[in-house]
Amino acid sequence: MKVEKLKGKRVVILGGTSGFGLSTAKAAAAEGAHVVVCSRHRANVDKALRELPSHAEGAALDVTDEDALQQFFAGLGGLDHLIYCAGDALPASVSTTAEARNFFEVRFWGIYMAANTAFPYIRPGGSITLTNGILALRPWKGWSAVSAVAGAVESLTRGLALEMAPIRVNAVCAGVVRTALWSGMDDAARDAMYAQQAGTLPLGRVGEADDIAEAYLYLMKSDFSTGQIVIVDGGAVIA
Repeated sequence: MKVEKLKGKRVVILGGTSGFGLSTAKAAAAEGAHVVVCSRHRANVDKALRELPSHAEGAALDVTDEDALQQFFAGLGGLDHLIYCAGDALPASVSTTAEARNFFEVRFWGIYMAANTAFPYIRPGGSITLTNGILALRPWKGWSAVSAVAGAVESLTRGLALEMAPIRVNAVCAGVVRTALWSGMDDAARDAMYAQQAGTLPLGRVGEADDIAEAYLYLMKSDFSTGQIVIVDGGAVIA
């Protein structure tokens, strides 16, 4: 008999209106979860809600605003699972100190604040799943700040798993995936990058958002996984 572990559970997805987040919201809703998707822009929230079941909820929320996060989670009435997918489109490079600090603001400090403000409201048996990339393991030239963020998120995942136990804390570590994350590149450069990356991978293709969504579902439902970094990269780390 199939165990419906997500049925009736409230799943909050920060950065849930596109890419990994929206695919995960659709997949979780299909398994009976009550999803809440958040984005900095209300228009993105409204667009995502049109693609989700009628019982889905949404909110405009800036993950770099700690007071706003506190108010949001306090007013939510509890949750079972938090997924953090928030992040602006990747830049062509991170070459200045200001760019590096901005990258940390959303992709590290945003995670730190969201996890800590949500934690008191997560029900027993719940979880937090963070989002990371593989650059801590396979750095790209010119992206040292991004690699540093990735390494910091791995360490934060393990530390929070100890601090927040028995609430489970894990991270999904994705390779190159075809999403709006790369919208900062022009079309030709982006397509060339996808083709080049696909040619290096054992699976012969870059990922799709639905590929990554499966990992978030697994970590929400896996009651014995915590402090784990689940790599979904088409084999990039071993190539």
